[in-house]
Amino acid sequence: MSATRHPGPPGRPSRPGLTCRSSDTGHPAYSETLPREPESARAARALVRTALAAWGLDELADDGGVVVSELVTNAVRHTRCHALRVTVARTGPGTVRIGVVDRSTVRPVLRAAGPEDTRGRGLALVAALTRRWGTDQLPWGKRVWGELRREGGPGAHRAKASSDSC
Repeated sequence: MSATRHPGPPGRPSRPGLTCRSSDTGHPAYSETLPREPESARAARALVRTALAAWGLDELADDGGVVVSELVTNAVRHTRCHALRVTVARTGPGTVRIGVVDRSTVRPVLRAAGPEDTRGRGLALVAALTRRWGTDQLPWGKRVWGELRREGGPGAHRAKASSDSC
């Protein structure tokens, strides 16, 4: 894979942590390093929208925005590193994997939030919106990801929640 700096969307200034790599599928994979702060969810949503627009998969943008927001929020709340990395890769025809990488090795836990709970619904939302989701353990942390697929394509249905890595 070769990495290049991506200038960002037309008419917007370049973002220093934004990169674009060619992937195994021949499509570019986008990633951006962001500070571990709640405001980074906005930049993450912009990255997802940019990638989906580049691939002609705009219909996945709303779900993709929710998925990346929840994954970023979990990383902000549950890790202590200074930065996180958001990745968006096209893994097949009409299929996109959105991930957030952090330096914590603690796996996220899908739990059922009660009606009075103010937290605990993030992974349930990710599971409901994605075809599948999981965690990849890395030597220095983890990547939590969700996979979206264009409706009408092969395997377009949303699968039940799966926290198994692929």
